[in-house]
Amino acid sequence: MYRWEITRAALAQRVFAIVRSRTYDEASATADTLLSAGITSLEISLTTPFALEAVTTLTRELGDDAIIGAGTVLDAMSARMAVDAGARYLVSPSLDAEVIRTGHRYGIPVFPGVSTPTEMVRALELGADAVKLFPASAYDPAWLAEVRASLPQVPVLPTGGVTVDSAPEWIAAGAVAVGMGTALSEGDRDTVAKRAADLLNRLDEAAPDRPTTRGTADLYED
Repeated sequence: MYRWEITRAALAQRVFAIVRSRTYDEASATADTLLSAGITSLEISLTTPFALEAVTTLTRELGDDAIIGAGTVLDAMSARMAVDAGARYLVSPSLDAEVIRTGHRYGIPVFPGVSTPTEMVRALELGADAVKLFPASAYDPAWLAEVRASLPQVPVLPTGGVTVDSAPEWIAAGAVAVGMGTALSEGDRDTVAKRAADLLNRLDEAAPDRPTTRGTADLYED
């Protein structure tokens, strides 16, 4: 897939799950639970032991059935290693030009972290495919709505402290998608499946001026 196609697929459900675990086995189990619940976009944080091995295994096993990315990508070396491992997109808590350049060199979208309108504009100038508002817990959806009134061209991904209840509010405020960790993945398989189904429906209903069929949200207009 081309970079813009990967971006669309990664954000199609308006949520991507963040897997950050203490062990490789725990990460694999969490990923399996989320995938079984119907989540199709997972970010494996590089803070997880053997994270790159997890990325490789999931990408190989799932093919195009799910989009597996790498998170907490802080520098060009980590970006290249993630690309080599098979990551389909890169996410960072910070704004680093070399991470964006490295991802784009190999046709991989990059979602760098930002926290101000100035950083949002700078990220677009550097070619970011979307920007991760981090930590989202330091802001609220009303703040994003105000920012997007002046910067409607910025595709924003609130991440960090997003809950099942606040996620639809972020989407209604203009976020393209939200990143969620334990707020989405905590609990047994049945609990996560019910939570995910409810969340996806609520995100569809919250999206302003967008298709309401799950999984068809378009980041770019045709």
